[in-house]
Amino acid sequence: MIQLLFTVIFSETAMIALLLFKTPLRKLVIMGLDRLKRGRGPLMVKTVAGTVLVVFFSSVYSMVNIQKRGIEEGAIVNPTDQVLMAKHLLEATLMGAILFLALMIDRLHHYIRELRIRRKGMEAVKKQTRGTEDGKVANSEEIKAVEEERARLRAELSRLESELQSKTKDVDAAEANVAALRKQSEGFLLEYDRLLEENQNLRNQLQSLDRKLSHSGSKKNM
Repeated sequence: MIQLLFTVIFSETAMIALLLFKTPLRKLVIMGLDRLKRGRGPLMVKTVAGTVLVVFFSSVYSMVNIQKRGIEEGAIVNPTDQVLMAKHLLEATLMGAILFLALMIDRLHHYIRELRIRRKGMEAVKKQTRGTEDGKVANSEEIKAVEEERARLRAELSRLESELQSKTKDVDAAEANVAALRKQSEGFLLEYDRLLEENQNLRNQLQSLDRKLSHSGSKKNM
Protein backbone atom coordinates (compact mmCIF):
# COMPACT_ATOMS: atom_id res chain seq x y z
CA MET A 1 0.00 0.00 0.00
CA ILE A 2 2.86 2.35 0.79
CA GLN A 3 4.29 1.85 -2.70
CA LEU A 4 0.87 2.69 -4.16
CA LEU A 5 0.70 5.84 -2.06
CA PHE A 6 4.18 6.90 -3.18
CA THR A 7 3.17 6.28 -6.81
CA VAL A 8 0.07 8.46 -6.38
CA ILE A 9 2.15 11.22 -4.76
CA PHE A 10 4.71 11.18 -7.54
CA SER A 11 1.92 11.23 -10.13
CA GLU A 12 0.26 14.19 -8.45
CA THR A 13 3.59 16.01 -8.17
CA ALA A 14 4.26 15.47 -11.86
CA MET A 15 0.76 16.71 -12.69
CA ILE A 16 1.30 19.85 -10.61
CA ALA A 17 4.61 20.47 -12.38
CA LEU A 18 2.87 20.11 -15.75
CA LEU A 19 0.19 22.56 -14.68
CA LEU A 20 2.71 25.10 -13.42
CA PHE A 21 4.83 25.20 -16.59
CA LYS A 22 3.46 25.93 -20.05
CA THR A 23 4.28 22.83 -22.09
CA PRO A 24 2.44 20.88 -24.80
CA LEU A 25 1.48 18.29 -22.14
CA ARG A 26 -0.23 21.00 -20.10
CA LYS A 27 -3.12 21.14 -22.55
CA LEU A 28 -3.56 17.37 -22.35
CA VAL A 29 -3.61 17.48 -18.54
CA ILE A 30 -6.14 20.33 -18.56
CA MET A 31 -8.32 18.47 -21.07
CA GLY A 32 -8.14 15.34 -18.92
CA LEU A 33 -9.14 17.29 -15.80
CA ASP A 34 -11.96 18.97 -17.72
CA ARG A 35 -13.33 15.58 -18.73
CA LEU A 36 -12.82 14.26 -15.21
CA LYS A 37 -15.02 17.04 -13.83
CA ARG A 38 -17.87 16.21 -16.21
CA GLY A 39 -20.57 13.61 -15.85
CA ARG A 40 -19.79 11.03 -13.16
CA GLY A 41 -16.19 12.17 -12.75
CA PRO A 42 -16.79 14.43 -9.72
CA LEU A 43 -18.70 11.64 -7.97
CA MET A 44 -15.83 9.20 -8.52
CA VAL A 45 -13.27 11.72 -7.30
CA LYS A 46 -15.31 12.42 -4.18
CA THR A 47 -15.68 8.70 -3.54
CA VAL A 48 -11.91 8.11 -3.83
CA ALA A 49 -11.16 11.18 -1.69
CA GLY A 50 -13.66 10.00 0.92
CA THR A 51 -12.08 6.54 0.99
CA VAL A 52 -8.58 8.02 1.39
CA LEU A 53 -9.87 10.29 4.13
CA VAL A 54 -11.46 7.36 5.97
CA VAL A 55 -8.21 5.37 5.75
CA PHE A 56 -6.32 8.48 6.93
CA PHE A 57 -8.51 8.80 10.01
CA SER A 58 -8.20 5.05 10.56
CA SER A 59 -4.40 5.35 10.58
CA VAL A 60 -4.60 8.32 12.94
CA TYR A 61 -6.94 6.38 15.21
CA SER A 62 -4.58 3.40 15.18
CA MET A 63 -1.67 5.67 16.12
CA VAL A 64 -3.69 7.12 18.98
CA ASN A 65 -4.52 3.65 20.24
CA ILE A 66 -0.88 2.55 20.02
CA GLN A 67 0.16 5.68 21.90
CA LYS A 68 -2.44 5.05 24.62
CA ARG A 69 -1.35 1.45 24.95
CA GLY A 70 2.26 2.57 25.30
CA ILE A 71 1.27 5.02 28.00
CA GLU A 72 -0.67 2.33 29.86
CA GLU A 73 2.23 -0.13 29.68
CA GLY A 74 4.61 2.44 31.12
CA ALA A 75 8.16 2.84 29.99
CA ILE A 76 8.27 -0.52 28.23
CA VAL A 77 8.20 0.00 24.47
CA ASN A 78 6.89 -2.81 22.31
CA PRO A 79 8.91 -3.13 19.05
CA THR A 80 5.80 -4.29 17.24
CA ASP A 81 3.96 -1.15 18.34
CA GLN A 82 6.90 0.93 17.20
CA VAL A 83 6.80 -0.66 13.76
CA LEU A 84 3.03 -0.26 13.54
CA MET A 85 3.29 3.32 14.79
CA ALA A 86 5.88 4.13 12.13
CA LYS A 87 3.81 2.40 9.45
CA HIS A 88 0.59 4.18 10.37
CA LEU A 89 2.44 7.48 10.66
CA LEU A 90 3.95 7.03 7.20
CA GLU A 91 0.61 6.02 5.71
CA ALA A 92 -1.19 8.95 7.34
CA THR A 93 1.51 11.33 6.14
CA LEU A 94 1.35 9.97 2.61
CA MET A 95 -2.46 10.07 2.52
CA GLY A 96 -2.47 13.59 3.91
CA ALA A 97 0.01 14.58 1.22
CA ILE A 98 -2.17 12.92 -1.41
CA LEU A 99 -5.23 14.85 -0.27
CA PHE A 100 -3.27 18.10 -0.09
CA LEU A 101 -1.78 17.62 -3.56
CA ALA A 102 -5.19 16.68 -4.96
CA LEU A 103 -6.59 19.92 -3.52
CA MET A 104 -3.69 21.85 -5.09
CA ILE A 105 -4.36 20.21 -8.48
CA ASP A 106 -8.03 21.13 -8.25
CA ARG A 107 -7.25 24.75 -7.34
CA LEU A 108 -4.58 25.07 -10.03
CA HIS A 109 -6.95 23.71 -12.63
CA HIS A 110 -9.66 26.11 -11.47
CA TYR A 111 -7.33 29.12 -11.57
CA ILE A 112 -5.97 28.15 -15.00
CA ARG A 113 -9.52 27.91 -16.36
CA GLU A 114 -10.40 31.27 -14.81
CA LEU A 115 -7.25 32.79 -16.29
CA ARG A 116 -8.07 31.33 -19.70
CA ILE A 117 -11.63 32.70 -19.53
CA ARG A 118 -10.33 36.11 -18.49
CA ARG A 119 -7.79 36.11 -21.29
CA LYS A 120 -10.47 35.24 -23.80
CA GLY A 121 -12.63 38.02 -22.39
CA MET A 122 -9.73 40.47 -22.63
CA GLU A 123 -9.02 39.39 -26.20
CA ALA A 124 -12.70 39.84 -27.07
CA VAL A 125 -12.66 43.30 -25.47
CA LYS A 126 -9.45 44.17 -27.35
CA LYS A 127 -10.95 42.97 -30.63
CA GLN A 128 -14.10 44.94 -29.93
CA THR A 129 -12.02 48.00 -29.05
CA ARG A 130 -9.97 47.58 -32.23
CA GLY A 131 -13.16 47.15 -34.22
CA THR A 132 -14.57 50.30 -32.63
CA GLU A 133 -11.39 52.21 -33.38
CA ASP A 134 -11.36 50.89 -36.95
CA GLY A 135 -15.01 51.84 -37.21
CA LYS A 136 -14.20 55.31 -35.94
CA VAL A 137 -11.36 55.61 -38.45
CA ALA A 138 -13.62 54.33 -41.20
CA ASN A 139 -16.36 56.72 -40.09
CA SER A 140 -13.90 59.62 -40.04
CA GLU A 141 -12.71 58.67 -43.52
CA GLU A 142 -16.31 58.37 -44.69
CA ILE A 143 -17.14 61.73 -43.12
CA LYS A 144 -14.11 63.27 -44.80
CA ALA A 145 -15.12 61.77 -48.14
CA VAL A 146 -18.69 63.03 -47.65
CA GLU A 147 -17.40 66.50 -46.79
CA GLU A 148 -15.21 66.51 -49.91
CA GLU A 149 -18.14 65.35 -52.03
CA ARG A 150 -20.31 68.00 -50.42
CA ALA A 151 -17.74 70.71 -51.18
CA ARG A 152 -17.46 69.46 -54.77
CA LEU A 153 -21.23 69.50 -55.15
CA ARG A 154 -21.39 73.00 -53.72
CA ALA A 155 -18.76 74.18 -56.22
CA GLU A 156 -20.65 72.44 -59.01
CA LEU A 157 -23.88 74.05 -57.81
CA SER A 158 -22.24 77.50 -57.79
CA ARG A 159 -20.92 76.93 -61.31
CA LEU A 160 -24.34 75.80 -62.50
CA GLU A 161 -25.99 78.81 -60.87
CA SER A 162 -23.54 81.18 -62.59
CA GLU A 163 -24.14 79.41 -65.91
CA LEU A 164 -27.87 79.61 -65.29
CA GLN A 165 -27.63 83.35 -64.66
CA SER A 166 -25.58 83.86 -67.82
CA LYS A 167 -28.01 81.72 -69.83
CA THR A 168 -30.91 83.64 -68.31
CA LYS A 169 -29.32 86.88 -69.43
CA ASP A 170 -28.79 85.47 -72.90
CA VAL A 171 -32.40 84.30 -73.01
CA ASP A 172 -33.62 87.69 -71.85
CA ALA A 173 -31.51 89.37 -74.52
CA ALA A 174 -32.78 86.91 -77.14
CA GLU A 175 -36.34 87.52 -76.04
CA ALA A 176 -35.75 91.28 -76.30
CA ASN A 177 -34.33 90.80 -79.79
CA VAL A 178 -37.28 88.62 -80.72
CA ALA A 179 -39.67 91.25 -79.44
CA ALA A 180 -37.83 93.94 -81.41
CA LEU A 181 -37.81 91.77 -84.54
CA ARG A 182 -41.48 91.04 -84.03
CA LYS A 183 -42.25 94.72 -83.82
CA GLN A 184 -40.07 95.38 -86.86
CA SER A 185 -41.78 92.58 -88.79
CA GLU A 186 -45.15 93.96 -87.82
CA GLY A 187 -44.02 97.35 -89.15
CA PHE A 188 -42.82 95.70 -92.34
CA LEU A 189 -46.18 93.96 -92.71
CA LEU A 190 -48.03 97.21 -92.26
CA GLU A 191 -45.78 98.92 -94.78
CA TYR A 192 -46.25 95.98 -97.16
CA ASP A 193 -50.03 96.23 -96.81
CA ARG A 194 -49.85 99.98 -97.42
CA LEU A 195 -47.66 99.54 -100.48
CA LEU A 196 -49.89 96.74 -101.70
CA GLU A 197 -52.93 98.97 -101.34
CA GLU A 198 -51.20 101.88 -103.12
CA ASN A 199 -50.14 99.51 -105.89
CA GLN A 200 -53.70 98.36 -106.26
CA ASN A 201 -54.93 101.94 -106.38
CA LEU A 202 -52.35 102.76 -109.00
CA ARG A 203 -53.45 99.77 -111.07
CA ASN A 204 -57.04 100.83 -110.75
CA GLN A 205 -56.15 104.33 -111.86
CA LEU A 206 -54.15 102.98 -114.79
CA GLN A 207 -57.01 100.74 -115.82
CA SER A 208 -59.43 103.63 -115.66
CA LEU A 209 -57.06 105.77 -117.71
CA ASP A 210 -56.73 102.96 -120.23
CA ARG A 211 -60.47 102.67 -120.49
CA LYS A 212 -60.82 106.44 -120.97
CA LEU A 213 -58.13 106.46 -123.62
CA SER A 214 -59.67 103.56 -125.48
CA HIS A 215 -63.10 105.16 -125.26
CA SER A 216 -61.83 108.50 -126.57
CA GLY A 217 -59.99 106.76 -129.44
CA SER A 218 -63.10 104.95 -130.55
CA LYS A 219 -65.06 108.19 -130.64
CA LYS A 220 -62.48 109.83 -132.95
CA ASN A 221 -62.63 106.92 -135.37
CA MET A 222 -66.38 107.36 -135.66
